[in-house]
Amino acid sequence: MLTADYLKGRAGDAANAILTAVGYNFRLILAWLKLLLRLILFTLWRAFAIQSALRSAC
Repeated sequence: MLTADYLKGRAGDAANAILTAVGYNFRLILAWLKLLLRLILFTLWRAFAIQSALRSAC
């Protein structure tokens, strides 16, 4: 929900532009971290799966 802009004038416009950019970049960083976590978990899962397969083959 958008609220009234309490920062008026050029300074308010600049602050709003910066805050909007920060919010957008924060969303991108969270998406990147989510992908990185999935990659790490998949790699760990795969390593344990291979290790258990090798143990059962012996």
